[in-house]
Amino acid sequence: MTSTQRTAVVTGAAAPRGIGKATALRYAREGWAVVVLDLDEPAAKETAEDIAAQTGAAVFAHAVDVSDEASVRAAYEAVRAEVDAGRLPAVGALANIAGITSPVPFLETTLELWNKVLAVNATGTYLVTKAFLPDMIEAGWGRIVTMSSVSAQQGGGVFGKTPYCAAKAAILGFTKSLAKELGAAGVTVNAVAPSAVDTDIRVAATSPELEDAITRGVPLGRQATADEVAGVITWLCTDDAGYLQGTTIDINGGSFLH
Repeated sequence: MTSTQRTAVVTGAAAPRGIGKATALRYAREGWAVVVLDLDEPAAKETAEDIAAQTGAAVFAHAVDVSDEASVRAAYEAVRAEVDAGRLPAVGALANIAGITSPVPFLETTLELWNKVLAVNATGTYLVTKAFLPDMIEAGWGRIVTMSSVSAQQGGGVFGKTPYCAAKAAILGFTKSLAKELGAAGVTVNAVAPSAVDTDIRVAATSPELEDAITRGVPLGRQATADEVAGVITWLCTDDAGYLQGTTIDINGGSFLH
């Protein structure tokens, strides 16, 4: 059962072959209105137009730097204005997908790199959630999904190294703690932890040899598609998933079992 007459907000949703766009499109196909948030505003608007043309859903796009509090607040206010004007229904779901990775070995990292990876992945999840959560609490219903990674669970092994693993592990702790706080508020908070996903964002930064090695380590013999990850994210935002709270859904093809 899919919840209707609500808006889903998706961060990092503009990359043509990314999990964010796949998730935004999936929400729209399942009856949600959608907000596309991304650092690249022209790409966000193009994505919104594409999704609206494919689905007929109400779609709104806005720029956001998830690591910047003022930018996040501006994006929230823009979405709230659309809701207040009746152009979008109330926000019922938030998918925190915006993120960056880094393959740099630990001793070659800089404090600047460390701070950037933590800021986008962990602080970004904190800031966007804090902005949109109060309206969900007031409504007595909401779904928040955070994006972790198998790298947080097994200490890397796919592409990102220590700063990325640390950021994604922070998201798991954030998810569990916030889930406990919101137990009586009607808002669920859950994480997804994909392994290798066939997207331009990561694959374009690797080599065919590394991709083959990654795939050989997956019992299913292939990488996940963005739409497979999107399917789990959107399902977590339905009424059917209403008793899941503070959990992490692994999407790794059997590459990490625990």
